[in-house]
Amino acid sequence: MKFIADLHIHSPFSRATSKESTLPGLFSWAQVKGINLIGTGDCTHPGWFRHLRDHLTPAEPGLFKLKNDKVPAALPNTNPAALDIRFMLSAEISSIYKRHDRVRKVHNIIYLPDFESAARLNTKLAAIGNLESDGRPILGLDAHDLLEIMLTTAPDGFLVPAHIWTPWFSLFGSKSGFDLIEDCFGDLSAHIFALETGLSSDPAMNRLISSLDRFALLSNSDCHSPAKLGREANIFNTDLDYFSIRQALRDNNRRTFPATIEFFPEEGKYHLDGHRKCDVCLDPAQTDSLKDICPVCQRPLTIGVLHRIRELADRDEPVFPENAPEFYSFIPLPEVLAEIMNLGPATKGVKNLYCRVIAKFGSEFNLFMHTPIEEINQLSPVLGEAMKRIRSGRVIRQAGFDGEFGVIKVFKKGELDRLSGKAGFFADSTIRRKVKQ
Repeated sequence: MKFIADLHIHSPFSRATSKESTLPGLFSWAQVKGINLIGTGDCTHPGWFRHLRDHLTPAEPGLFKLKNDKVPAALPNTNPAALDIRFMLSAEISSIYKRHDRVRKVHNIIYLPDFESAARLNTKLAAIGNLESDGRPILGLDAHDLLEIMLTTAPDGFLVPAHIWTPWFSLFGSKSGFDLIEDCFGDLSAHIFALETGLSSDPAMNRLISSLDRFALLSNSDCHSPAKLGREANIFNTDLDYFSIRQALRDNNRRTFPATIEFFPEEGKYHLDGHRKCDVCLDPAQTDSLKDICPVCQRPLTIGVLHRIRELADRDEPVFPENAPEFYSFIPLPEVLAEIMNLGPATKGVKNLYCRVIAKFGSEFNLFMHTPIEEINQLSPVLGEAMKRIRSGRVIRQAGFDGEFGVIKVFKKGELDRLSGKAGFFADSTIRRKVKQ
């Protein structure tokens, strides 16, 4: 079966995470988004681990479902298409350690098929560091040794390096990473078969590096609130079970792992180089000309993902392995509606409109991926035009840098005023665009 999976999220036990990121909250928002499978996140945290054991029951091999799926709806007056929602045990671990005379800060995600494996792993890790301080524990543990511990205590588990290009905490990050997989994982490198690319890169950028050809490229939301589920995700075409998913990633073939769902990478908050406090945003060539020094404060710039990939690239154009998964780039629907209405994504007007769109089309991904443009046009020619442009990649991009998200727009200045004057957003109502003074 074909299904969508978001395999990297965080629980309320992680810092700066919404209290709504409970199992019921994740379940109800997964239906709104159109997601069948969610990583639990944070299963190393004792409190969240107890919560998972209390509220989940085994479903298909290696996956779990809610014991009670009669949960409150995520949105008022909205009835999204019903989905069977499943969970996969997962945890992100922050390893901070010294290697080759440098401090390394590498984040990895571990996936596990059962509570017994997770309990064994947790017992071992608890003897090394404090698992209760955060849902994503910080351990003074070499990433190589973390992988070795997982292989010993949970041999059916697998490890995926997280958001591999993020400057501060990742496998290849400019501030604390490595240049090669083998530099990090050494003799255990063959056990790594998938990499999470992060919000600030897409598969085409990663395929500039031939040493990454053998790896499946995962995309996940890394969300800290359930409303952000699916901002990146994966499409599988396998049996809905843990072992089939793991094999699909090993095979890295379009037949069982058809595609990923991506941000436009410029929207990621580390795409370009810069200094947020100095309001300095630079492309790699400009940074090189400045020798990595901020022209305002004279301190080192934060080197972004595009620059770092170009440093390691050995190709001028991306080369995809035969039958490699495709990828689709979207803008989160609240941002699209906010642009159309000239309001903020979190405003009441946009939230109300979002509810109406979900009620009409069943889920966010159904709208983006499956609904014919003609059908969208019947409800709103403006939204239909937006979807047409997004699907073809015809968007306006202002790149993020140094922790500042980028901005992706669909329409040029003045276009929406002309479009909204010709047709209402819905067939029975006109667009009420907020005019900012």
